[in-house]
Amino acid sequence: MSSTSTLADGMVWITGGNTEIGSPEHHLAAIGDEQHYPRTWFDDEGPQHLEITAGFWLDRTPVTNAEFAAFADDTGWMTATERRREGLVYGPAYWDTLPGVSWRRPSHDIDAVADRPDHPVVHVDHADASAYARWASKRLPTEVEWEAAAHGPTWSAWPWGSTWSPEAANTAEYWAGAELRTLADWKSWYASHWRANGAAPATTPVGQFRDFASPFGILDMAGQVTEWTATIYHPYAAACTDPSYAAAGRLGFKVARGGSWKMMRWQTRTSERICGIPEYAAFDLGFRCAADAPPPTDSTEDSHNKEHHG
Repeated sequence: MSSTSTLADGMVWITGGNTEIGSPEHHLAAIGDEQHYPRTWFDDEGPQHLEITAGFWLDRTPVTNAEFAAFADDTGWMTATERRREGLVYGPAYWDTLPGVSWRRPSHDIDAVADRPDHPVVHVDHADASAYARWASKRLPTEVEWEAAAHGPTWSAWPWGSTWSPEAANTAEYWAGAELRTLADWKSWYASHWRANGAAPATTPVGQFRDFASPFGILDMAGQVTEWTATIYHPYAAACTDPSYAAAGRLGFKVARGGSWKMMRWQTRTSERICGIPEYAAFDLGFRCAADAPPPTDSTEDSHNKEHHG
């Protein structure tokens, strides 16, 4: 895969080096005071530490319905959700399965490919995402790679910085048009959202929030869809107080990052860690791909810079 064709395929070169991974303690203390989850909920984001990454390519945006359709049509791949003939959605009160829902039909009245070709694909488990990546001669990013691309070498809470803006990303607060601070706030918003939209994911066309890219020009890394990574979950520190963190690692849970359209801002931070069984699929879970290829030449780098800054 040449660097020229890689850029044409919508990927961005992420330079390697030292990167601050995880949240600083002052940030964890602050969010512990600002919202309804206890401070221990975020223990696995610390301690902040340095990680070294090699350079790699990353999709500028999540994989879309049209892109996933090309893969499925070419290979005959059926997702786990399609085989089960039901998909996982968050209903009026809690998580529930809905018959007939899949990536092709995220809601009974939506044809994902015809109606939302440029929205991120959802209802895909880890095997589905990995199969697409292999077909595309790519791979899933590691957790460290994902975070490095999200905020660059120096940590920030969101890709654009550490000051929240509800207009910057596809999150619950973007749709609510107001700050959501408590679980009661979120439940009130989501109840009205469900009444109006049912199981239809509130995704948007990828790349819509172009003014709030990461330092590398990567888009949709806060909200939109939570994204699978290649990494098996493990706590950064053995001293995490919640034993469920260690259990998730022993059980082979996979890390997902970024948060989604139905989450409040705290769950869409660059260092927020989410994990689940590889078989998990839901209406707000998708992915993007990474690739190992030579770095860009001067000419392709100039083209890349013009695309973002010209």
